[in-house]
Amino acid sequence: MADSKELKLGSVQETLLLPLWGRAVETRKERPLLIDKKAVSIIKTIPYDFAVISKNISRLTRAAWIARSIYLDKKILSFINSYPDATVVNVGCGLDTTFDRVDNGKIQWIDLDLPDSIELRRKYISESFRRSFISCSVFDKSWYSQIRDSKKVMIMLAGVIYYFAETEVKNLFNDIRTYLPGAEMIFDYSSKKGVEVANKRVIDKGGMDKSAYLKWGIDNIYEIEKWFSGINVLETIPIFREHKKNYPLYKRIGFNISDALKIMSLARVKVNAG
Repeated sequence: MADSKELKLGSVQETLLLPLWGRAVETRKERPLLIDKKAVSIIKTIPYDFAVISKNISRLTRAAWIARSIYLDKKILSFINSYPDATVVNVGCGLDTTFDRVDNGKIQWIDLDLPDSIELRRKYISESFRRSFISCSVFDKSWYSQIRDSKKVMIMLAGVIYYFAETEVKNLFNDIRTYLPGAEMIFDYSSKKGVEVANKRVIDKGGMDKSAYLKWGIDNIYEIEKWFSGINVLETIPIFREHKKNYPLYKRIGFNISDALKIMSLARVKVNAG
């Protein structure tokens, strides 16, 4: 394999390879809980040595990536069942392949990420009439104007918001509330303890640079409703609550501990004009 530096990714952007690899590993299992053939295809050709990741990333971490994907897929499918021609914005898309798993043939899909990530994405994933790429920071307000129908929008932030400082998360949520009132957001988030655990067990053990450390953690997601009027938490669950039923009892110990400590959780939030 070629050296990972050939990808020319920033330290945070390099973490996009982690869940991609995790979905490929899951797909190759005899009885996969998630099938992502596109991830397998990319892993086979991308110039990156996954040896360190493969050796050091725990099964619990891999399971969390799969649990997140399954949850987000279900929420998107439910949303587009109600609004078949909705717009879905995949913030911090990296090499995410959710579109390939949920596309109903009608949705408008926007993949948004920083220039280096989008440049890499173009090598493995193609745009189409209903699937477009936006190369910019999510804090660059210009991207909001590129949404054709702002009335039926779901914003997915998978593995994203904990890389921002709390003030940045507040600004982002306020911008979404301002420019896309009525939009739903789905995302994963960490508790403060979860940030510590992830930095040690995922970033460090995965061989990533410390500049990719997670920053924002929140123990009670309902606190965001106090940030601005119009922010409503519709749902929140520990990441393994629905996922652990797919495993035998003896394998659920780590899942139960993680959920009890609220290491990682999932949420669906709606924003309305204040």
